[in-house]
Amino acid sequence: MSDQVVVVTGPGRVELRDEEPAALRDGMFRVETRYSGVSAGTELSYVKGTNPYLSVSWNADLGVFQPGRASTPYPVTRLGYMQVGQVVESRTPAIAVGTVGAMTYGHRTGYVADPIAERFVPLPDDLDPLLGVYVAHMGPICANGLLHAAADLCGPDVRTLGDGVRGRRVAVTGAGVVGLLTALLARRHGAASVVVVDPTAQRRQVAEALGLETLDPEADDPAVVLKTRWAHTAGDRGADVVFQCRGQASALHLALRLLRPQGTAIDLAFYQAGADEVRFGEEFHHNGLSLRCAQIGRVPRGLASTWDRERLSAETIDLLRVDGELIRKHLVSATVPLEEAPTLLTELAERRRHELQVVFTR
Repeated sequence: MSDQVVVVTGPGRVELRDEEPAALRDGMFRVETRYSGVSAGTELSYVKGTNPYLSVSWNADLGVFQPGRASTPYPVTRLGYMQVGQVVESRTPAIAVGTVGAMTYGHRTGYVADPIAERFVPLPDDLDPLLGVYVAHMGPICANGLLHAAADLCGPDVRTLGDGVRGRRVAVTGAGVVGLLTALLARRHGAASVVVVDPTAQRRQVAEALGLETLDPEADDPAVVLKTRWAHTAGDRGADVVFQCRGQASALHLALRLLRPQGTAIDLAFYQAGADEVRFGEEFHHNGLSLRCAQIGRVPRGLASTWDRERLSAETIDLLRVDGELIRKHLVSATVPLEEAPTLLTELAERRRHELQVVFTR
């Protein structure tokens, strides 16, 4: 029996293809997909044709993009990293048939995996398996943001994920999935205050339903509001740390304006169009600010041995155990059969449909 796979053949062109499953060899296992979450930023960049991997070559050894053959040309056959699958066959004693786990193999109905080469995170029985879409990759992205804030204060001596937010004033720019999960993690790990800033009323409503305070940047200047409220000493006002989670240059500029002098912005956003609007000659320069990119491909320097992806997934599961019911109710805005993926992804890319978190189902 063939698997169905979501494939992007070009800008605005998405289809389902039938694909013969890989052979199940000794040491491997096969899952059938139960849930597959959509990462609106990364995935839609392939549908829209804005992802840099589509047009230039990424030199991993040098860490630079260079002219040349695209690193990920069309057709893009592995789209997405938020899967939950149930093991239906196994030829390894390490993975039992029937186990439900989180993986990152793209939107497809089934997959054959090598447990030595690929991550499989078993989900606990007390966790709603749909929420498992956050466990392998999306949740660790957000947890890694907090880890960077902790490293900013503690260097390599980070003991808990709360070391960078506990007792501190925290702002989050962007109320998408990354921003909301990051805000919930900051609240769970002891932040004195957490305020989410987003111009979209619907997203602010979701944040408020999750119990988070919000500000509309188009109503009042949030930098004036928060710097009036958050006083440290004379001439020292603003957020201790800002998590920038919206892929717009204007949001990064706002994040810098929210910070107290010598504060740090932890940047989790993906700027597909660059960031020409960021005005580094203003608050960034005059307040001596710091900007750290918390890209999931690496944890802060010196922490790889103690804060690997498995530990970040465990932190995600802890959050989901506490706030999972609210996340399922308010963050997951649509569950859609996988057969509808081509239409839905195209509508999202063309902004003819707006969803916070879509999860494909079988």
